[in-house]
Amino acid sequence: MIRLQRMSYHELQRLFAGEPAEAALWIRSAAEHGVAAAQLRLGRMLLAGDGVARDPGAAFWWFRRAAHSGDAEAANMLGRCHEHGWGTTIDLQQAAACYRSSGRRGCDWGAYNLANLLFDGRGVARDLRAALRWYLRAARRGHGRAMNLVGRCLEQGWGCVPSPGAAVDWYRESAQSGYFRGQFNYALVLAECGQGAAAADWLWKAAQSGDAAIREAIGAVVRSSADAALRRLRTQLTALTESSPTQ
Repeated sequence: MIRLQRMSYHELQRLFAGEPAEAALWIRSAAEHGVAAAQLRLGRMLLAGDGVARDPGAAFWWFRRAAHSGDAEAANMLGRCHEHGWGTTIDLQQAAACYRSSGRRGCDWGAYNLANLLFDGRGVARDLRAALRWYLRAARRGHGRAMNLVGRCLEQGWGCVPSPGAAVDWYRESAQSGYFRGQFNYALVLAECGQGAAAADWLWKAAQSGDAAIREAIGAVVRSSADAALRRLRTQLTALTESSPTQ
């Protein structure tokens, strides 16, 4: 057990990365001995029913224990539980407090989730400027979804003076990170600039990794376009839509 306690976060992740049912005993043992990374992993397993019986209440308990030990990701998951009522009652104010704690400790998801609450005014007063600051905090840590929303804020002037050029830069970053909505928004910018071939490439990537809603939006774009490269995407998109499971 002393060896487990001395392991780094990444060493623990490798140790616990095996078959969930087989790793569960190691994970629970480490969690019970105060290893925060194991407490977080056990909470995730209990929340999803992954290798153990699903138990949101127990998951919440382990997230809280790890968060109290200073684990930033656990603080984010505790916020998720409070936001969605997983193993506890919905408490948006408490969710915001957990996300803020998580974000301040360096968790990109905590910063992103707090920004969403600030943007919508859920559990906190609506504050677009603060939302943008937290989106930026997450985006600078490589969070693709946050990058896309920074782009949206800069394009629309949400919480800031509009800055179309900077918006394009963030859309590009989001697209390159693999996030399908960032790919879609970046493709729209390219199409407007007459770069149909590049736009078609990014739309195709978004269609492949995205959901039914984004494929429908892409379909509307290519159907209304006169660009030859975008028109050629119609056949591929139709085939992809027909082969995708109903969502």
